[in-house]
Amino acid sequence: MSNESIKVEQDLIQEGVESEVSTTEASLIDELTQANFRIEELEQLLADALAKVEEQKDSVIRAAAEVDNIRRRAAMDVEKANKFALEKFASELLPVLDNMERALMGTNPEDDATKAIYQGVELTQKSLLTAVAKFGVKQIDPQGQSFNPDLHQAIGMQPSSEFPANTVMLVMQKGYELNSRLLRPAMVMVSQGGPNQESATIDIEA
Repeated sequence: MSNESIKVEQDLIQEGVESEVSTTEASLIDELTQANFRIEELEQLLADALAKVEEQKDSVIRAAAEVDNIRRRAAMDVEKANKFALEKFASELLPVLDNMERALMGTNPEDDATKAIYQGVELTQKSLLTAVAKFGVKQIDPQGQSFNPDLHQAIGMQPSSEFPANTVMLVMQKGYELNSRLLRPAMVMVSQGGPNQESATIDIEA
């Protein structure tokens, strides 16, 4: 075999090897490309799954918070209902207490003719006030106290040398509270003070 034939044969072998290598490389590149696409696809699926988990987690947290708020509101409503369920009943008792107060003012504990009546009404009144106090009803008797528009209703004002300005000098009708909620303000007369005191000014409701 001539050198020329050998060279041709070697060239053919070389071309075949290069062709096979090129085919293998192309196949590897194709597989790598497909693998990269698959990795990107899996990464996207993972990101979507994580986002969905976070969204569901947020929904669960919001739902738990809402349930907690509902539970707290329900507890507050129950507590409020328990505290003020007697409000209407307590309001109906006020005229009874007022009548007892009038009966005491209309009798004289020093007079033998009315002493027994006075003592009976006084005892009944004290018993009733003690009973309703157990349920949160408290009497407002601001005689000699500073005028408080949140608890007192001023019927009028008068000069007084005995009481400082802006002081309750006379209680016309006692007020009442139920668990710190005002049932009825005390109706009062307020002092304007004496000649040497600074005069007070209070808005009198009609």
